[in-house]
Amino acid sequence: MIPATEATGRSGDDRAQFVLIAGVVVALALVAMLTAYLQLGYGADVRTTDFDRTVEDGQAYLDRATHDAARPLRGEYAWSQRGPAVTTLRNRLDPRLAELERSGVTEGVVYRTSYNGTVAARWASAKCPTAGPDRAWGSCAVDRGVVVQERAGQTQVIAVGYDLGVVTSDYETNATVVVRTGH
Repeated sequence: MIPATEATGRSGDDRAQFVLIAGVVVALALVAMLTAYLQLGYGADVRTTDFDRTVEDGQAYLDRATHDAARPLRGEYAWSQRGPAVTTLRNRLDPRLAELERSGVTEGVVYRTSYNGTVAARWASAKCPTAGPDRAWGSCAVDRGVVVQERAGQTQVIAVGYDLGVVTSDYETNATVVVRTGH
């Protein structure tokens, strides 16, 4: 009988080298996969601090509260009643803003909010053209930080300007936010 190594023409040393090279290739592939996994799982580049999250949370809350307060007012007030429409909106928003200001106290986050008429007026002058081909609806007016527009004789709330302050034990920042109501 002929030994297996003589029948195939390979010696035991050739097989050992082949197995060793295959092991090295597999090990290098595993190192590359581990490196890629660790880089993909690294989250610090997504958000730099928890403080960024608190500002984003405050802005998201303002967005939801503004939409929820403005939605029931659609078509409820004539253009000549835009002042009462703004008063109603602010009356609906005030308890929600107070809730935001209380919301993070137990976690060490304090929110401060106020209406910003200046930023609302800037937004209205840029987004509500008074003439030309881009004018689709009637004129806009800014009242106490709220932008309203005349649409088919009705008052539509289209945006609200806010100042948002966020304070934690480590940071303090102020942001100016204009929330469009999507009308």
